[in-house]
Amino acid sequence: MRYSAEHKLETRARVITAAGQVFRKDGYGGAGIDALTKAAGVTNGAFYGHFKSKAEAFRTAVLEGLEELRQGIAALKTNQPKEWLPTFVGYYLGYKRTCDLGESCALPSLSPDVMRADEETRSAYTAEIKRLVEEVAAGLPEHKIEGRSETSREDQAILLLAMLSGGVTLARAVSDPALSERIADIIAQAALTAIKPHD
Repeated sequence: MRYSAEHKLETRARVITAAGQVFRKDGYGGAGIDALTKAAGVTNGAFYGHFKSKAEAFRTAVLEGLEELRQGIAALKTNQPKEWLPTFVGYYLGYKRTCDLGESCALPSLSPDVMRADEETRSAYTAEIKRLVEEVAAGLPEHKIEGRSETSREDQAILLLAMLSGGVTLARAVSDPALSERIADIIAQAALTAIKPHD
């Protein structure tokens, strides 16, 4: 039986979505092909019809996750040009800190596995991080950070992404909900103090 191009694209999208969720929850090492195909509702043959290996599926899931984050930031900047930064910080340290791990942001949940991935995955990740930094930077002004003569928008974007990603990682890892909330509050205040959006 031959499937239409549209059906193949839908199946591929379903596999990528499922892979992203499984890799976020179980990590690269904990996610086998059987778990990926079961989550996507496809056969092993269908999986290998789209990806030659688990590593390729992981790389694709990582890139899709980072692109989703970049597009979300771009949409916020368009829809709320004056308030995009506090809205983003609040959402990231609120919902994205407390949602199901399978729905969490790719940046904190998949980056640790990227560190141990092959060079092709790390290179593709690096390119996407650069695009993400550029997207964030485009919504920030040039300004100084204490102790430095001049901080570029790209530097501020890196600082913001590192603070939020690290904050979410710590806040998700602790078992005490009050401490998790405290970490989120501290990071939110520090991020909004250090980073200023365009006036």
